[in-house]
Amino acid sequence: MPIPLLADILFKGINSIPYAIPILTTIPWLIALVLLKLYFGGASNTSERLMHSKVIMITGGTSGIGAAVTESLASRGAQIILLTHYTPSDPFLVEYVDDLRAKTKNELIYAEQVDLSSLQSIRIFATKWVDNSPPRRLDMVILCADTLTPRFGITAETQDQVEPNWGINYLANFHLLSILSPALRAQPPDRDVRIIFGTCSSYLGGDLKPLKDTKTPLPKGKEYGTSKLASMVFAVAFQKHLDAYKRPDKQPNNARVLIVDPGYTRTPGMRRWLSMGSLSGLAIYLCMWPLWWLVLKSPLQGAQGFLRAVMEAEFGWGGIGKNGSARFIKECKEMPNFLRGDEVRDEGVAKQLWEFSEKQIETLEKEGAVLRALAKKLEEEKVNGKDNLGGKVDSAKGKGDAKSKGTESHGKKAPGSRRSRKAD
Repeated sequence: MPIPLLADILFKGINSIPYAIPILTTIPWLIALVLLKLYFGGASNTSERLMHSKVIMITGGTSGIGAAVTESLASRGAQIILLTHYTPSDPFLVEYVDDLRAKTKNELIYAEQVDLSSLQSIRIFATKWVDNSPPRRLDMVILCADTLTPRFGITAETQDQVEPNWGINYLANFHLLSILSPALRAQPPDRDVRIIFGTCSSYLGGDLKPLKDTKTPLPKGKEYGTSKLASMVFAVAFQKHLDAYKRPDKQPNNARVLIVDPGYTRTPGMRRWLSMGSLSGLAIYLCMWPLWWLVLKSPLQGAQGFLRAVMEAEFGWGGIGKNGSARFIKECKEMPNFLRGDEVRDEGVAKQLWEFSEKQIETLEKEGAVLRALAKKLEEEKVNGKDNLGGKVDSAKGKGDAKSKGTESHGKKAPGSRRSRKAD
């Protein structure tokens, strides 16, 4: 077949072959499209690690990059604990976990209800986890949960009435790790413990200087970027916090903090940002879908940086980043000199942010406790009011019955009365 075809091209010319010109014209474009897709798809993780018996706690593991990370680690045999705001009986969560178990052939996938928009929910779970003897095994905490308020989207608040970008993207992580810190430090010295933060390039537009001591502390128009910048500053400070702990066995700290920038990825958050939270924006997003398919990574491609942070032996407890700080990973490579790195590693900024966060959480938890106590009191008064009303109704009903019985007995003829004798 190839020889007659080549002979026809040689002796009769290219025009003798049907559709030869369109095919030859299209091939370079297809090659260019494939090369562009490979370029925008980013680097792939080449490291592998035995994940059986590893206990991994993941936030944001039901959608986007978090779901891809969860599936990849579960397929390698890791025990997964999903922290999600869904209740354990929620049909979506039950079906999601069942499908994930069947797909990965791993039954060690569980879900815990932890609402990151509620400081009380985080405290209840984390306190229960820490309050265990001997300490429960915990090899890794991966923080993939993320929220973004688009330009024309509906502005919501967390259950503590805090701006959601600040409350979920940063404050929830700070609160969770602050309570889990004893559990992380109590792991055996030979265990490779890692805490992985997710970030994105929007941190470059963040600004921590104008933070206000209110429930909306972020500068206007920079809410998302500032929350990501704060998470990175906290990640570096948390590594130093772990290193400062002196273990009873005199062994060095075995926990390492890593920061991962997955790049531009087709996630629900990216869709909200591109559509700006409007129906017209969503329509434009759908019309431009071929472009987004080309230039944006898939969730699995975005997860490669997280998988690298999980599996690369160099990033374990034996190694440490620049100046003893957390490591920054992008495109599956460590970036020791990333943009605004000096500010992220600044101890003065970290100390100020840490103290600010502790004070804010303390204030919010006190306010939340007061509100819950008032709500409980009102509920008890409501229940007692119903009981008292029910008692009064029963009492009134009893008196009415007694009165009616007396009337009936008064209307009856007495057996020995004069009228009865006359009747007889």
